Order: sequence, then structure tokens, then C-alpha cells
Amino acid sequence: MSSPSNRSAAAAALSLEAYAEQAGAALACAYSSSAEFDAALIAERRAAGVYGPKRQRRQMLIAGAGIMAGVAVVIAVIQLL
Repeated sequence: MSSPSNRSAAAAALSLEAYAEQAGAALACAYSSSAEFDAALIAERRAAGVYGPKRQRRQMLIAGAGIMAGVAVVIAVIQLL
């Protein structure tokens, strides 16, 4: 027959083992590779609008500047005639 101290030690050991397994599961990564993590991060940032609008804004500014330069050239040519 086991003594009460042995039973409580065994129970404590089992409890400690269960806590260690739970802690290991909590620290586990949800991604199997860094590439998968990077893809998820980029997808999340795209959904938040981090990458998209700046490029469109820059292209629109360049196109607008080109149009304004073209209009200025046309006006200058018309005034010379």
C-alpha cells in the first residue's frame, strides 16, 4: 500500500506533466513554415490597405503631372501661333 505522501507526490507529478503539455501547446506556432507565416502576414496587411493605396496615388500623381505638362506645352504652342 502506498503512503499518502507518495500519492500526493504522484498526483503532483501528473499535474505538473499536464501543465507542461498545455504550456507546450500554447507555445506552438500555427504556421508550419516561415513562408506560410509571411504569406499570412502580407495577406493581413493587404486587407488592411497597407500596400494598395500608396501605389495608386503615386501613379495618379504622375499621370496628372504628365497631363498638366502636356496642357502647358499645348498652350505654349498655341500662343506662339
